[in-house]
Amino acid sequence: MLKSILVGVCLAAFLPAAAQAQNVEGRVGKLESEMRAVQRKVFPGGAGQMLQPEVRAPQSEQGPGPGSPATSALADVNQRVTSLEQQMTSLTEQIEQNQNRTRQLQDAFDNYRRSNDARLKTLETGPAPIATGAGGPIESDDQSSGPSRPTTRPETASKPGAATPTKVSVEKPSTGDPAEDEYMYGYRLWAAKQYPQAEAQLKKVVAEYPKSKRASYAQNLLGRSYLDEGKPSLASMAFYDNYKKMPEGERAPDSLLYLGQALTKLNKPADACKVYDELNDVYGAKMASAMKGQVAAGRSAAKCK
Repeated sequence: MLKSILVGVCLAAFLPAAAQAQNVEGRVGKLESEMRAVQRKVFPGGAGQMLQPEVRAPQSEQGPGPGSPATSALADVNQRVTSLEQQMTSLTEQIEQNQNRTRQLQDAFDNYRRSNDARLKTLETGPAPIATGAGGPIESDDQSSGPSRPTTRPETASKPGAATPTKVSVEKPSTGDPAEDEYMYGYRLWAAKQYPQAEAQLKKVVAEYPKSKRASYAQNLLGRSYLDEGKPSLASMAFYDNYKKMPEGERAPDSLLYLGQALTKLNKPADACKVYDELNDVYGAKMASAMKGQVAAGRSAAKCK
């Protein structure tokens, strides 16, 4: 095989381009050195034993005549390199297109999440003002979501001879995000004042999706449902659990605010004042101005010093 390669080198010498011949000679030298290294690896201690290649060119095959160009190993290699370069260019273009599509999908998803979060915050409208009379605060409703979302008008007391109010049918959303859908279903039940059903649904969200951001929302809304239902004792436990177990949750500050309200309703103003102090100490630096006003109102209702 080495003889065949050397013959090819000799034929290349007739080419007018001397640079090509030198390049081929350099490659041949590299191949010979690599072959010696391989044979030393295969035959350690062989005292320089060299095996002749078994594959030889057919005897009937004749090389080109002097001065006539022939297809050399260099031309074959150049053709293969050109083909590989074309394939690499095509693959690079495909990769860039896939990366561009991935970026577009990620941007679309991020925009969806941001708009959805903003819509939910608008729905909940943050903590409600301190209630001084009977009944809990009412949150605004997003009318843009269509007729499937129930309104949150207060229910009127039943009067003798009056027709019994029809129970609102609540539709469960289906967006493909289980945690989001389950929380929104609980929220809609709460907004429709179906408190027992809402409480069971919100407990399910916290139990099945404890790592979701909606767990903090669900636990806080659970306490609000108890509070609206006239169960401040259960509400205080729900609010405290949200703050204690998920202090970094988005609704942890809200739960402390509502906990103060629940304790005030339980005639425990001293404990309510301690809760408001805790709220200011832990979240005061990042508390919105609206919440600061509600804390001040709560402290006034509890007669805090």
